[in-house]
Amino acid sequence: MIGLRERKKQQTRQEIFAASQRLFAKRGFNEVTVAEVANAANVSEMTVYNYFPTKEDLFYAGMQFFEEELIVAVQDRAPGESALKAFRRRVLDGGRNLEAPERAAAIIKAGKAIESSPSLRAREGEIIDTFTRRLADLLAGRDGDVEAAAAAAAMMATHRALVERARRQAAAGKRGRALADDFMAQARRAFARLERGLGNYAVRP
Repeated sequence: MIGLRERKKQQTRQEIFAASQRLFAKRGFNEVTVAEVANAANVSEMTVYNYFPTKEDLFYAGMQFFEEELIVAVQDRAPGESALKAFRRRVLDGGRNLEAPERAAAIIKAGKAIESSPSLRAREGEIIDTFTRRLADLLAGRDGDVEAAAAAAAMMATHRALVERARRQAAAGKRGRALADDFMAQARRAFARLERGLGNYAVRP
């Protein structure tokens, strides 16, 4: 059970994140300062940095939350379930969220912000690298296991390719069910290909 202190921390984090997203949506990532986010969330600038070390981390908080869920899905996979199957299940579950009417607009705005900001592009790459290493460490039976690193890289690269495609499809005009269906179809094809090599890898006893 989560204690009161932890609940308050989660609430503060969520309020900061929500305030930042409102400001980014209204004025653009480059035009918003951390001080303005702090003011909008009714906290100090130092408090913002305590939860989000950089402004780029504010922008990518939602992404990092989902990447964390991918790690947890593999970590908590059921007996008899492979790492790939657990990873695939969470990706497909997230794909259905693309049906929400507001998702395409949000994806387009985020894509434009990323295209115009070298710091956002660099931070996105760092986040992907970090979670790929974490997944590899989770899968590895020993430090530096290349098989685990290769499996983690394949899974994460597939997920990121799907994200990039969703951005392109949204920019091209796909919305709602059509956007989600495209994501799901591409995901099933890609994971079916991976299944041929990783289907029996890291199966939980």
